[in-house]
Amino acid sequence: MNTYKIAVIGGTGKSGEYLVRHLLEKGYSLKLLVRCPENQSFESQLIEVVKGDARDETAIYKLIEGTDLVISTLGQPKGEKSIFSDAAKNIIRVMNHLGISRYIVTTGLSVNTPSDQKNEKVKMATDWMYQNYPETTADKQKEYELLLESNLDWTLVRLPLINLTDENFATEANLTDCKGENISAADLAGFLVSQIENSDYIRKSPFLYNKVV
Repeated sequence: MNTYKIAVIGGTGKSGEYLVRHLLEKGYSLKLLVRCPENQSFESQLIEVVKGDARDETAIYKLIEGTDLVISTLGQPKGEKSIFSDAAKNIIRVMNHLGISRYIVTTGLSVNTPSDQKNEKVKMATDWMYQNYPETTADKQKEYELLLESNLDWTLVRLPLINLTDENFATEANLTDCKGENISAADLAGFLVSQIENSDYIRKSPFLYNKVV
């Protein structure tokens, strides 16, 4: 069994379930933030469920207290205002208060960083997101800026379309451009878990994608 205890946000979402399974296979103890505990399907002695919402700082405190790091695959709840910067503010505040520094989080490929050299397809996809989902797209950019301003050891993983499959493919991380159109949920889970003890991408925002063979 691994000695780390991990706080997981978004673990009952589509890609989050792959992450939780992967963490359990590696023997990690987990605290899982869940809005509706009766709907979550994981059965493991390694999981402690905390009922709550990422916008509620009290719930975030209960979740993170007693853990060593935080991983989030938080998605946007339907019909609600954008959640990403609100969640980030709570998470950063609570992690600082508790003296926990490692934070691994996923986002979309629309997020821009100063070093980007996005290809035309990715630029078009970013523009499309701003045109069709302006609130959440701008809020994800704000989340990145909040992380930049923080003193956390964060890694913000930027993702193309997630394929919900257990299959593994050749995978690449790139700090400046997304050269693939998909990422397998299993490969995403593997990468997120690999970052627990990897410092290569601390305070960086890699794109992660399956390579076109």
